[in-house]
Amino acid sequence: MPKINLRNITLNYEDTGAGEVLLFLHGLGSTLKDWDYQVPFFAKNYRVIRVDLRGHGKTIMSTPNFGVEFMAEDIKDFLDALQIEKCTLIGFSMGGAVAFQFAYSFPHRMKNLVIVNSAPDFNNMGQIGEELRINRTNDLKTKGLDPLAKEIATNMFPEPHQIQLRNDFEERCKNNDFNSYYQSFVTLMDWGLGDKLSAITCPTLVVASDMDYTPVELKEAYVNKMQNAVLVVIKNSRHGVVLDQPEAFNTALQQFLKHA
Repeated sequence: MPKINLRNITLNYEDTGAGEVLLFLHGLGSTLKDWDYQVPFFAKNYRVIRVDLRGHGKTIMSTPNFGVEFMAEDIKDFLDALQIEKCTLIGFSMGGAVAFQFAYSFPHRMKNLVIVNSAPDFNNMGQIGEELRINRTNDLKTKGLDPLAKEIATNMFPEPHQIQLRNDFEERCKNNDFNSYYQSFVTLMDWGLGDKLSAITCPTLVVASDMDYTPVELKEAYVNKMQNAVLVVIKNSRHGVVLDQPEAFNTALQQFLKHA
């Protein structure tokens, strides 16, 4: 996979296919491999790019700056370096936060926005958000990353037939540098767009799983605050919908791209 030197990171990425650009952003503690089931499907008709966000995978940081805003700036620098004027940005979980921030900060670079089991305000998710913040920071400080990786992977992929997905995700999460994971998490939980959400005008697809950590109602509430957004709910799916229900997700995304 190629790497590219930006202002303060060396970003690892994969670039497949040709045509309109679909840029995929992975979740917290993971890598570009979150999108293994999307690349072969969409690369037939699109230029599919996926990256390792700062603090993750094989991307190398030269300064200890973490947070959604920094990641959004990285994506802007990356598109500049590849001379890509506009793209469809697809973000899963933490990647969704980055996609939201990018769409607000750089609206002229957006063709479409796709948000997958994420939110525009991680700092305002009520009791669910507070419990996540407290429990995860406590687990990280007292137990370390390995037990947490196993717990997250088990919660995401609990079915017997999902053992390979579970093991693969656990391994990706365990491979994180502890400080990078910790700082990525705490800065994510402090991030939110607030009233800025309504300024995002590009066509937006929000994908929600019926068994995600946060309820469908949370996604419905913020979709209703957006100017040009639609919600699709995928059944029999947990947080990692792009992996546990790839056919349903790919179909929903394909239909959106055809009509956006």
